[in-house]
Amino acid sequence: MISAALAAGLALTMTVTAFADEPYTAYNYDYWDDAIPSQSAYRVEKTVTGADMGLDRLSDPSDPLYISDDAPAKLSDAKDLFYDQDNDTFWVCDSGNNRILRLDTDLKVTGCYTGFTGSTEISVGEDGRSTFLNPNGIYVKKSIFDDKLYVYIADTDNSRAVKCTVESGTEMTLVQEYTKPDTKLYDSETFNPSKILADKAENIYVVCKSVNTGSVQFNKDGEFQGFYGANRVEVTAAVIAQKLWRKIASNEQISAMTRNVPVEYANFDIDADGFIYTVTEAANTTTDAVKKLNPAGYNIWDNAVGDKYSFGDVASEYDSTTNKTYKCRLTDICVSDNGTINVLDYENGRVFQYDKLCNLLCIFGTKNSTSDQAGSFLGPNAIEARGNEVYILDGTKNDITVYTETTFGNVVHRAVLLYDEGRYSDARADWEEVIKRDGGYAMAYVGLGKACLNDGEYTKALDYFKTAYDQDDYDKAFKYAREEWLRDNFTVIMVVIIVLIALLIVKAVLKKKGIKLIKRKKKEGN
Repeated sequence: MISAALAAGLALTMTVTAFADEPYTAYNYDYWDDAIPSQSAYRVEKTVTGADMGLDRLSDPSDPLYISDDAPAKLSDAKDLFYDQDNDTFWVCDSGNNRILRLDTDLKVTGCYTGFTGSTEISVGEDGRSTFLNPNGIYVKKSIFDDKLYVYIADTDNSRAVKCTVESGTEMTLVQEYTKPDTKLYDSETFNPSKILADKAENIYVVCKSVNTGSVQFNKDGEFQGFYGANRVEVTAAVIAQKLWRKIASNEQISAMTRNVPVEYANFDIDADGFIYTVTEAANTTTDAVKKLNPAGYNIWDNAVGDKYSFGDVASEYDSTTNKTYKCRLTDICVSDNGTINVLDYENGRVFQYDKLCNLLCIFGTKNSTSDQAGSFLGPNAIEARGNEVYILDGTKNDITVYTETTFGNVVHRAVLLYDEGRYSDARADWEEVIKRDGGYAMAYVGLGKACLNDGEYTKALDYFKTAYDQDDYDKAFKYAREEWLRDNFTVIMVVIIVLIALLIVKAVLKKKGIKLIKRKKKEGN
């Protein structure tokens, strides 16, 4: 019955997969990792350019945000976007213009910073200020120690990271500078920070280009602490063959072999509980593409989720218009305040959204080199989330696209929040609504199965789990269904058993008497 509903739902979904203003078709994946049509969970609300942000204020001498007469009024090769939840503001690394922008929730400029004052010998201008040079990463956090707001910047081409306080709409003051560690443990020739974040204890984590041993870690006082959370080497047939060959090769042959080393992170984020999430561009969808790290730097999902999770598209995509095959290139990650994980695919311009347990919730966005339509990207570099909205910074189109939830997306998120909290029965009505809108949404069947299991409706649970191909939960439901059947039919079963035993006894007695009677007759006959 439910399988028939699934088929009907899929047929319905085929005809209503995208909103009229979306340049892409929404899809999801089924049990066999085949892409299937789905409902759109997000729609484009607006696209904001430098003109919309009011960047022309920066060249107006009468404006408090005045920088210079020739201050650019548009973004240039912007590399990073950060949402400061405490102050409800956005920060942009306007990398090509060597500046940092602060925006309000309407994405209007409220601050512009081209450098800072403070003690440093790097990139000092005529005014005595140290200026930024191609800043690639930004993180903003209020300190639990002194309640001050600190801005952490990966000042990439100045080979440093800095921690600053904000003094006004145009001025920052240096608090701490982080440069190349003077130790043999740091064996890279360069120190080019690309991304940065800080934890509650104000330990600093820096992603550096060409450093594949994890993020570079500094303590609150700027002292080098080592490396954190290195990726593993991706195990391929070539790697295994080379490892076997090394056992028999000569020293000369070994020295000529290429080294198999981990790949550095592309980006990372930290959640409200202090767990760091990393994303790696060059990894495949099963080897450290996305990780959730504990304080020791180990991937929590390896034990909590096992090998059931993957990220990004399952297969590469062929574009007939360019005659190219595009593989997922995960370039940024953000974790919403409710734990939802958003992963940005630079290569295909897509966002993959997951819940806390790595279940794929939805996919939206696209990359299109021939279209300026809202919702299609050329160079999506960064992603952030605020409430029910998702913000994507395009460093090629030099704008920010704002996505907001659709009705379908809102229902899915309500159901998922309850589901992840273990409130399966409370999520039941929402999952039923999800199936009405998208009959192929597999997670809804799992959610309904768990709700039925929780409510003691084991037969229904079996049907839902069977539809979702959820073997583990099906086995659990089957166990409970069997136990329930045994309880409900215990009296009948015992009566049947007693009757059978009685019949066997009667049969045995009659058989014994029959044997005696036959023997007696034989004796009388003799």
